[in-house]
Amino acid sequence: QRKGVWKKIHEALLAHLQEADQIDWSRAIVDSSSVRAMHGEKNGTQSNGRGKSGSKHHLVTDAQGIPLAATLTAANRHDVTQLLPLVDAIPPVRGKPGRPRKRPQRVQGDRAYHSDPHRQQLRSRGIQPVLARRYTEHGSGLGVFRWVVERTVSWLHQFRRLRVRCERRDDIHEAFLSLGCIVICSYFM
Repeated sequence: QRKGVWKKIHEALLAHLQEADQIDWSRAIVDSSSVRAMHGEKNGTQSNGRGKSGSKHHLVTDAQGIPLAATLTAANRHDVTQLLPLVDAIPPVRGKPGRPRKRPQRVQGDRAYHSDPHRQQLRSRGIQPVLARRYTEHGSGLGVFRWVVERTVSWLHQFRRLRVRCERRDDIHEAFLSLGCIVICSYFM
């Protein structure tokens, strides 16, 4: 993990998928999921009101559910604060002639990612924000597209080490998160 081997393997798999035209850059979908954490760094009280400690997995996928990047934070961090770091965590994906691809055309997310300053930041990066607005009626239509990121989160939580965080050190859990993304990328090959 310290030497960045897992990250390099994930980037190599993404390059292989890019070469085979498997990555759909027309949209990226963001979501997060809380997991119980016994102790350690990047651990905080969950916001669901039960007062249990936990961590949060933040994930961005392409339009098919291929994990482009994943980050770990304490469970008490709001999703909107992690939107830009998550989009910035997408590595430059090689695999085709020319400059490596790093930015999707648009980013889609639920109401937890609603923020006008964040929308403006995405636009300044050349990304169209498609984020549900708070305090509006349900039925934004994003659920038709967002299920792929929820499926990928579900796949990640099939791995026992990612379902409940037992590691004290956050870098070890981040290594398991990277390994989970590697395994899921291999499903698409």
